[in-house]
Amino acid sequence: MEVHVLEREFLYKGVRLPDTTPTMTPEQVRDTYTLLYPEIATAAIEGPETIAGRLVYKFVRAIGAKG
Repeated sequence: MEVHVLEREFLYKGVRLPDTTPTMTPEQVRDTYTLLYPEIATAAIEGPETIAGRLVYKFVRAIGAKG
């Protein structure tokens, strides 16, 4: 039996964010990127979806009305 580890990739608003630490959970990765993208802190995480041999996660901001 062979085991293949797929690379992870994270997307936010069409921007590819590298997986700097593969041992981190997707939530921890999101928290890491809040320094560059503060609005990502409350984003939902969609995925993973396998695309071209990679596990792709998407950070999606909730759209709603304030107030």
